[in-house]
Amino acid sequence: MHKKLLVAALSAALFVPLAAQSKTLRWASQGDILTLDPHAQNEGLNIAASSYVYETLVAYDKDFQITPTLATEWETPSDTLWRFKLREGVKFHDGSDFTAEDAAFSIKRAMAPTSNFKAYVNGIKDARATDSHTLEIELDGPNPVLLRQLTNVFIMSKAWAEANNTTSPQDFTKKEETYSARNAMGTGPYKLSSREVDIRTEFSENENWWNKDNKVGNVTHIVYTPIAQNATRTAALLSGEIDFVLDPPAQDLERIKRQAKVVEGNEYRTIYIGLDQKSDELKYSTLKGKNPFADVRVREALYLAIDAEAIKKSVMRGSSAPTGTMVAPQVNGWSEDLAKRPKPDLEKAKALIAEAGYQANEINFTLDCPNNRYINDEAICQAIVAMWARIGVKANLNSMPRATYFPKVQSYDTSAYLFGWGVPTFDALYTLQSLFHSNGEGADGSFNFGNYENAEVDKLIDLIKVETDEAKRNDAIHQVLKIHAEEFGHLPIHDQVIPWAMAKNVDVIHRADNRLTAEWVVIND
Repeated sequence: MHKKLLVAALSAALFVPLAAQSKTLRWASQGDILTLDPHAQNEGLNIAASSYVYETLVAYDKDFQITPTLATEWETPSDTLWRFKLREGVKFHDGSDFTAEDAAFSIKRAMAPTSNFKAYVNGIKDARATDSHTLEIELDGPNPVLLRQLTNVFIMSKAWAEANNTTSPQDFTKKEETYSARNAMGTGPYKLSSREVDIRTEFSENENWWNKDNKVGNVTHIVYTPIAQNATRTAALLSGEIDFVLDPPAQDLERIKRQAKVVEGNEYRTIYIGLDQKSDELKYSTLKGKNPFADVRVREALYLAIDAEAIKKSVMRGSSAPTGTMVAPQVNGWSEDLAKRPKPDLEKAKALIAEAGYQANEINFTLDCPNNRYINDEAICQAIVAMWARIGVKANLNSMPRATYFPKVQSYDTSAYLFGWGVPTFDALYTLQSLFHSNGEGADGSFNFGNYENAEVDKLIDLIKVETDEAKRNDAIHQVLKIHAEEFGHLPIHDQVIPWAMAKNVDVIHRADNRLTAEWVVIND
């Protein structure tokens, strides 16, 4: 029996469209956009930049409910087939028509070996155009979160990609250079105007955007500037040089609140430490022929040495939520019991190290850490290194810019690393499959850089992928999170609390995915 899911026209705009004069939005954060290829780097700032130029079949509204975008309606003729009607009259920035061939091509491109977006096409077997504006997606099995996955699968022009030899995503981990890394052409509200790596990226309004009449903001020009130094970003905002800062320094928030404006909210991103549990010995360590991280007792000791409340107070200035689980409260599958974090216990940690057969100060390794990606990331790593030293574990901090950090970690050239994981689908499968599942095909283990592995966990995750009974599915999610926590597969620290800083005349809609949606921004006179 065919099961109709939803047939809907584009929902009403969030606000009444503005007739105000066009405005330029000048904004900054601590690091640059890594690439303009929409399927090469599954990273927050990159996705935000892609969303200015490219669109998806469906999107989130301000309340994170699914809303039609390039698709107008959809149905499920069977559990493994979805049929989408696509919006007619949509033009790419070069004036060419958007068709179902472009949608099918883009989905397959996101499935390619070099894609970093495999988690968003999980379970997709094939995508095909059945006519110019009808797309069919064939699945390996039922997928209860397909629509939420598709909110981040950006649609490219097949003809443009073919003409510019970029039909496959840029291999960012190998530092490949492609046309799509520095150029972009989609159907979205803005066009790429210029790109100067590590200096400035500019976007201009797409005058022919199909949804222009429902645009809720008045920004027609965007200038993004990476500003690495905390003090410099704050000074640029307070002097009027920029209008918005995505990641204001925690130590400057009170001053910014007095002179400008701060909007705060919880993010769905968990900051954690990953550990290499598979190699015979740790990289960049004088401890040869052994891998202490393969022993659950050592992993537990490192976890018990981390004082997340002290990090919240001294490093984050209150802007974090310490946690004992790997998903944030906004995510389906979160459990209050698992989120409770035990108090630090240095004596127990030392005893566990000794029980595992290691002397004080024998365990040593390098902790890789970005210094311009997450809020106070380098300072968090510095604090953790000091905490581990108290139990006789020596970690050498190796901090670096995100453009260097991500290729290094994604190449498994690491023994211990700090990472942040958001959940755009708002469902725990996105975390479990990417971080907990053993390395396999597609999205399985695609961000499991420490090679955590448990056969029972793999089996449960494979069930979660296709289980449509909500109670059974959530029970399986809780089982996976519990097993992983007991094995200290990763070491969660805290969920980020995100402050955005802006000039007093700037109005934004704060998002739990930490994405500045430029077409929602209003700059008042």
